[in-house]
Amino acid sequence: MSVPTYDKFIEPVLRYLALHPDGVAAFDARDAAANALGLTEEDRLLVLPSGRQLVYRNRAGWAHDRLKRAGLSSAPQWGVWKITPEGRQLIAEYPRTLPEPVLERITSVALDKTLEELAADRAAGNAGETSQPVVSAEAATVSPEERLGSALEEMRGTVAAEILDLLGRVSPTYFEAVVLDVLHKMGYGTSRSDVQRVGGSGDGGIDGVISLDRLGLEKVYVQAKRWQSAVGRPEIQGFFGALAGQRANKGVFITTSTFTQQALDFAKSVERIVLVDGKRLAQLMIDHEVGVTSRTVRIPRIDSDYFEE
Repeated sequence: MSVPTYDKFIEPVLRYLALHPDGVAAFDARDAAANALGLTEEDRLLVLPSGRQLVYRNRAGWAHDRLKRAGLSSAPQWGVWKITPEGRQLIAEYPRTLPEPVLERITSVALDKTLEELAADRAAGNAGETSQPVVSAEAATVSPEERLGSALEEMRGTVAAEILDLLGRVSPTYFEAVVLDVLHKMGYGTSRSDVQRVGGSGDGGIDGVISLDRLGLEKVYVQAKRWQSAVGRPEIQGFFGALAGQRANKGVFITTSTFTQQALDFAKSVERIVLVDGKRLAQLMIDHEVGVTSRTVRIPRIDSDYFEE
């Protein structure tokens, strides 16, 4: 058999999450869905044309993306999938098989609405309507270029989530190297040798140093934290103290998680620390192709000048 399309993974993923209401590792959910669909070992070895991901894992990931956008599952932390109360309610209502109209609605709602709009729908009591898929008039008449733009935005969001999932599994040392690669690709340091990792015991809270000129007269100091919880003001104050110890004027604090409002306010008050959270880091990795590859799509467009006589 061939690997089913991503929509066929939606129900087995949701039912597996229902069996583990406290959350489960994403890779376990992907494999459980593959088992439920009867994928053979040969099926599981198929890779995408890019050669960078197994087909069944990619399609299970898209299925969870649809469930998440439809408000039926969540990702409370990197690499963990968890069913929501709405998801449990749906499984309780259909303990054997989800009807086709319900599956169509999950897919169409996910495509047509943002998470914020879905939350508003649920608050208004519209979540239980499952008779007709939601397709707006605008979606039906949108131009191909607009659809392409929406698809690109959706793919960037999915790749960004996968990046953060992967970063959550690497060692702190490897994460520090990734951060320095990103900063170098952004143009910091005249060569890769000007970007050095210095983390370790006695590092004073400094994980990397970037020389902005050949002589190393101007430097940027870097701290990289592979965290799941939000980074608070004490950590930023500690980094500020480390910068003072180095008599440094510039520092970048990068994390896979987020920053508390107190941390953001403190960084703004001292004016020489830049904070980069996980969401922004993932976008920077996509933009500068660090651990990410892109392919060019040729879009035909009429050259009106050519046809002028």
